[in-house]
Amino acid sequence: MTEPSAVLARPPLPDDGDLDLLLLIRHFELALLDLFGQGRINGTTHTCLGQEYVPVALRPLLGEMDFVFSNHRGHGHYLARFEDPAGLLAEILGREGAVCRGVGGSQHILRDRYMSTGVQGESLPVATGVALHLKHTSPGALACVYIGDGTWGEGAVYEALNIASLWRLPLLVVVENNGIAQSTPTARQMAGTIRARARAFGVRHHGIDTSDIDLIRDDLAPLLSEVRLENRPLVVEFATHRLGPHSKGDDTRPREAVRDAEAHDWYRRYAEADPGRFARADEARRAHVAAIVQEVAARPLSRWDPCA
Repeated sequence: MTEPSAVLARPPLPDDGDLDLLLLIRHFELALLDLFGQGRINGTTHTCLGQEYVPVALRPLLGEMDFVFSNHRGHGHYLARFEDPAGLLAEILGREGAVCRGVGGSQHILRDRYMSTGVQGESLPVATGVALHLKHTSPGALACVYIGDGTWGEGAVYEALNIASLWRLPLLVVVENNGIAQSTPTARQMAGTIRARARAFGVRHHGIDTSDIDLIRDDLAPLLSEVRLENRPLVVEFATHRLGPHSKGDDTRPREAVRDAEAHDWYRRYAEADPGRFARADEARRAHVAAIVQEVAARPLSRWDPCA
């Protein structure tokens, strides 16, 4: 893992494609919070503000034959996979053109080889089963599952790791460790470390505490090759930071914890690294998302006939 001081260093801006995708996710999430504040989103919503770089960094390392399993905080995962903000927003707002005709909402999405669920711990055993299927039918493909630090309180995690290690399955477990499980700091609800828990099952663990996309890719590319070619499961733990609340307006963290998360925000550090280029890209994506919100919100409500 990199030294803690490296986390706060100013990384160079990524290429235009990566920067645009990062900003798309950022402004999409901000738009959702705004819509929720206006009472235009039903239920709840969980944003990935501060964590957008994780799925963006992984994007070129995952192929079309790979399965991706997401969770309740999965908008960034979906957008990095498909770059379809209109379809996702329509799903959340229940409008025509919705990915799942408006019945999945924010958390439960199914599209091609991408699935998300709001049930913590559910995706990992399912991903393990899919990895077994891929091992026998699609050599070189893998199952990638995103979980959080809080998910390590679920027994299904350990059953899945045990099977994946015993049967040598092409399983990639991406842990977005933002240091807090809903409203409980990780240090107060989890003994030991994620690294030690993975190793107890003979599963390789790799820690990442930088948001530099190019460094992350260089770090992970050879490891993911081993997952694919050697059917060797891997746990990748990102030391990341959640800027926003757990869901909508329920942030119970002390102000100093929020300030620490803000200090690690890739958005702020990229803006300082190249102000002119960043500002142009930022404004373009902000306007793009605003236009999508206006267009999608004006669509008729989605209709779904389960008997059709």
